[in-house]
Amino acid sequence: MNRLGRKADATLIEMSLATEGEDSNGPLCETISNTESELPSNSEGLSSTETTLLIPDHQVISKRHQSKDSVFFRDGVRRIDFVLSYVDEPNKEEEKKVERRREFEKNLQKSGLELETEDKKESEDGKTYFVKIHAPWEILITYAEVLNIKVPIRENDIPSSVENPLDCMLGPFRLPEKVMHPEPDYFTAPFSKSRQELYLIHDENTFFSPSIRNRIVYYILTRCPYGTEEGKKKFGIKRLLSNGTYTAAYPLHDCQYWKKANDPNCDNERYTLYMEWARFLRFYKEQPLDLIRKYYGEKIGIYFAWLGFYTEMLFLAAVVGLICFLYGWFTMAENMSSEEICDPEIGGKIIMCPLCDKKCEYWKLNTTCESSKYSHLFDNVATLFFAIFMGIWVTLFLEFWKRRQARLKYEWDLVDFEEEQQQLQLRPEYEAKCTHKKKNPVTQEVEPYLPLTRQTVRFCISGTTVLFWISLIIASMTAVIAYRLAVYASFAQIMETTQTLQPIRGLLTPQLATSVTASCLNFVIIMILNFLYEKIAVWITDMEIPRTHLEYENRLTMKMFLFQFVNYYSSCFYVAFFKGKFVGNPSNYTYMFGSLRNEECDPAGCLIELTTQLTIVMAGKQIWGNIQEAIVPWIWNWWGRRKARCNPENLYSRWEQDRDLQSFGVLGLFYEYLEMVIQFGFITLFVASFPLAPLLALMNNILEIRVDSWKLTTQFRRPVAAKAHSIGVWQEILNGMAILSVVTNAFIVAFTSDMIPRLVYYYAYSTNGDSPMSGYINNSLSVFQISDFPANKTPENNPENFLTCRYRDYRNPPGHEKQYLHTMQFWHILAAKMAFIIIMEHIVFIVKFFVAWMIPDVPADVKARIKREKFLTQNILHEYELEKLKQKLCECKTHENMEKEVIATEGKMELSQAM
Repeated sequence: MNRLGRKADATLIEMSLATEGEDSNGPLCETISNTESELPSNSEGLSSTETTLLIPDHQVISKRHQSKDSVFFRDGVRRIDFVLSYVDEPNKEEEKKVERRREFEKNLQKSGLELETEDKKESEDGKTYFVKIHAPWEILITYAEVLNIKVPIRENDIPSSVENPLDCMLGPFRLPEKVMHPEPDYFTAPFSKSRQELYLIHDENTFFSPSIRNRIVYYILTRCPYGTEEGKKKFGIKRLLSNGTYTAAYPLHDCQYWKKANDPNCDNERYTLYMEWARFLRFYKEQPLDLIRKYYGEKIGIYFAWLGFYTEMLFLAAVVGLICFLYGWFTMAENMSSEEICDPEIGGKIIMCPLCDKKCEYWKLNTTCESSKYSHLFDNVATLFFAIFMGIWVTLFLEFWKRRQARLKYEWDLVDFEEEQQQLQLRPEYEAKCTHKKKNPVTQEVEPYLPLTRQTVRFCISGTTVLFWISLIIASMTAVIAYRLAVYASFAQIMETTQTLQPIRGLLTPQLATSVTASCLNFVIIMILNFLYEKIAVWITDMEIPRTHLEYENRLTMKMFLFQFVNYYSSCFYVAFFKGKFVGNPSNYTYMFGSLRNEECDPAGCLIELTTQLTIVMAGKQIWGNIQEAIVPWIWNWWGRRKARCNPENLYSRWEQDRDLQSFGVLGLFYEYLEMVIQFGFITLFVASFPLAPLLALMNNILEIRVDSWKLTTQFRRPVAAKAHSIGVWQEILNGMAILSVVTNAFIVAFTSDMIPRLVYYYAYSTNGDSPMSGYINNSLSVFQISDFPANKTPENNPENFLTCRYRDYRNPPGHEKQYLHTMQFWHILAAKMAFIIIMEHIVFIVKFFVAWMIPDVPADVKARIKREKFLTQNILHEYELEKLKQKLCECKTHENMEKEVIATEGKMELSQAM
């Protein structure tokens, strides 16, 4: 199997250390045959016929009998584990690229990989070379030991858990058993070359799954050197892709997604995933998580497991939210506040102060009749119940997810993965850029490290950059607020003078028009800043040189989330907690930048505006996200395949088909998590203002699962398999948002809705025993004498010569000894609000922590199965080692007895000769 003559147990790292001093044009390998050493490098453009010399025993395979829609080399035996593609265009820069490719591919061969090159003449576009890579058995078992990959040693004989009695009812939602569990359950142990007979190796070609094979090859590719440039050692496929030496590097899908492969050796897992998982008509079916994990790796599998569980839990929140919304709908007619606003004898006779200086006119309260009715949909007693419910729901979701995650860790052999991850995923970029070395106190091995001074400088630059961009968000938010203040007067004037808008004035008020247009503008700014900051975040994270892949992902996650948090939620925080809170009174309004008067809330409250803001940003983000995820990749793929889509299989090869797909990228999954966590923030931080948010999220997520699965299966190249035992730092982010959501919802109920002022009026200030809430609107509006307007702020138009006007606040009337100062009722309401916040937070936090304490993170049966499996695995390994020891002892005894017989025979011969 070892065609290149390299020792089977020599890893790439050992090889590179041994050959550091070699000249770049040195021998391919010490033990390569003369015939092989005379072969030109694949990067020089070997033709298909020439590269058949690389087949063992130099057997030439006729291409006429080999389908190009295949995942095997031309011999039909060796599997293609990875593909590199490049375009050879003659120019000055291309000479460097040719030399890099020659050196890189030579070192790949030295490491034991086998290469086969497809000439550009046989590619669909006539200019692309494809280098197909195969990892032979010796390389796979060597790196399986290096990467501590667990493999089966015996079929699991632990009885499965007790069946769910509701399984018969869940039948329509189930998938076939073969799809849900494509492999038997095994006891596993880390692979060791010295114990190969212990493992269940039935066939060396299929023992390691394709996802494990491509993971091993990618591990080699990211660490393979290709020369020295500018005095620095260069290595890794990532750098070669970034400088254009190669145009793509990817593992192959196993077949077409819409039909099974003709090759009987193909597993057709992609086809199965498409038919059973990636079609929208299967939205009601469970996800085949084991098959997803087998095909794409644990990291992608854990994401879809989390997304599916999150969607299931949303169903309960959506049902309760819908009930609360329907309660508001059915009680709309009983809302005394909106009745008084709409009553011509009450709201029709209340003259409100102008909403802007000079240009705006006095207006009647009943012009906001319709908006006050719709405000009741979200501002009612059910809002309080739903806010408390969601605080408890979040805890249940996070705690039950921990249990689900623990079960997956057991089922997917990830129980001991945390230690492996810390030890194995040292980033090649870290090894290349850190020239300083020091001894690891734990392993006592010399490792690269970054001095503290350099770390400090890089962190300072990174922190300054993040703060600058967050400041930019705040500046853009301030600009949107200035827009709201500046255009409000224009909207008020247009709606007053435009006859065509008169029929909808009751529904489309100046406040609502300003809020909608400002929300749309804010959404556009959010998208633009997101696009720019994503590139900056990756750049500054690269600059920090994180040590491991886990550190890299965690740092990038925190930067991106902090930015996205401020970017998406700042406008909602403004409407919820700042708008209408610092207005002043008509004799002394507060101004922004000295000229823009602060906004006032609608007489019915600011909650309806927060609902509008939340709906536009949340729905807009979900629609835009689905367009980006599904439609854009489809268009790019269609454009890339427009010439080749009519080609027959024998001309349009499997590696070309996959090359024309989009690259999922290292950060592809990161953006999926980020999208869902931002959505999680919308349905938890501000859910008191919009009970339908969980329902929107549920509908989006049902679509999201199928869109993500469809694009991953049909529109993207197969990602490199990666391991993960949890959702990582996202778990801590979700925990933080769950705690923050209790605080924000308590403040929304207290300060943004009108619930507390109504309750204070009901119990302390109402004078009508038969109808306690009658008179509330009149009580909540203060009186202002028009003659007290400052000279430069007096409204220009007062055709009816009003003497007083009303404004939303609790202040003393004109002529009072404390004229225009806050009344005692204002302080009573403020005290009630603060008391409510403290009481609600303590109640919810106590329930949250009690629920979290009551629910163990790991199910009892999983704990027992983990202990049982460890015990049985240790017994199996012990029996194996004991058996080997017995064999050795028997061999030693036999050898010892033979020696004794020889000595005895020789003694007899000497004695006979002497006699």
